[in-house]
Amino acid sequence: MGNCGTREESAAVTNAVISSIKSDVVRTHQIPLIQQQQQQQQEQKKEQQPPSPHALIRKTTSVRRQSLSSLSDLSNPSTPKGVEDLRQNSGSNLLVFTLYELETITKSFRKDYVLGEGGFGTVYKGYIDENVRTGLKSMPVAVKVLNKNGLQGHREWLAEVIFLGQLSHPHLVKLIGYCCEDDHRLLVYEFMFRGSLENHLFRKVSVPLPWSTRMMIALGAAKGLAFLHGAEKPVIYRDFKTSNILLDSDYTAKLSDFGLAKDGPQGDETHVSTRVMGTYGYAAPEYVMTGHLTARSDVYSFGVVLLELLTGRRSVDKTKPTREHNLVEWARPLLNDKRKLLQIIDPRLEGQYSMKGAQKACSLAYHCLSQNPKARPLMSDVVETLEPLQNRKDTVSASFMYTINSGVAAYQIHNNGNGFHTRHTTSPTARNGPAVCRVR
Repeated sequence: MGNCGTREESAAVTNAVISSIKSDVVRTHQIPLIQQQQQQQQEQKKEQQPPSPHALIRKTTSVRRQSLSSLSDLSNPSTPKGVEDLRQNSGSNLLVFTLYELETITKSFRKDYVLGEGGFGTVYKGYIDENVRTGLKSMPVAVKVLNKNGLQGHREWLAEVIFLGQLSHPHLVKLIGYCCEDDHRLLVYEFMFRGSLENHLFRKVSVPLPWSTRMMIALGAAKGLAFLHGAEKPVIYRDFKTSNILLDSDYTAKLSDFGLAKDGPQGDETHVSTRVMGTYGYAAPEYVMTGHLTARSDVYSFGVVLLELLTGRRSVDKTKPTREHNLVEWARPLLNDKRKLLQIIDPRLEGQYSMKGAQKACSLAYHCLSQNPKARPLMSDVVETLEPLQNRKDTVSASFMYTINSGVAAYQIHNNGNGFHTRHTTSPTARNGPAVCRVR
């Protein structure tokens, strides 16, 4: 990213890098997935009655973060002082920027400083240093500006301020500060040099992510979710998807965009009842059907992303044959069948992956995607499963052929020294049949 603000001479990244990530900044497509029952709608109307500023301040007496069920009341913009009181009383140490400061570092939100756009609004590149404010550490940042007419509003903005203002972990994106002036709502994050996982995984012109990098990203994202679920007051992320996983310069994965995050069930509660929000293709089926949200809902979403990493396919892709539109419906029955794994593993990997590792990763995805929430593993168990898959030395060279639109296939798997060998000898060609596609 080129240097922003008042130091044009100190470029952080090249313009080529900037252009490559403009389209992949976090995009939260916050859409209602089903129509809730009438009783739930009535309850929501009661919950959405905006409190008075004095009531807001009284609710912030706890040093620990307030639950999002309380914050969800703040659907209408509150006063900057009310937000500041909430920030201070909740133990947050975020910086409070002025609108003028953020206009300065983005050159008045110039169009060529845009990194991307999403449900929240537009994200701009920027650079903060002591020329902006004395004592500021020099660093590139991403400035997210709330679209007043967008899909998200003050409630989601405030959720990010509260959650990311108090939660700190190597696999959560760092929120540096915010701006709340009049009806302006902005967030300032650390800059993630490689943009989103979505862009790296699905952009056709990009070099395919190697197997080891995919497993490293999966582990990092799993650690982020495990941290949220294991917090003193558990947090349910609720919008886990490839566009919300950002990558640092060394491909360290960090979760971003906490606008839909919710406090988990407390005490004897088994779930949180909430309006169904999220992204089609990632939301757990029981959550879509009932509005009952649990940590296992996040586990399902993780399973979808893991499946995307394994296959190189999007969770929903209407360009595929009809039966393959929905990735989970198509691929899950194949995940536990060792003989069929090569039908779903991303062919762009060209066989450069551990066969044993692929089997274990596929088995993990299979269990994460169980229709029964109780049958899904905990995210702490997911982390334990993924850790041994990092930097495996038994990488195999897999060469295979398959015929388009036919069930004829031939596979040859060779191992580098551990004796693993599989051969499927069916002829890859059929007389007067379709042409053979080879992947080497």
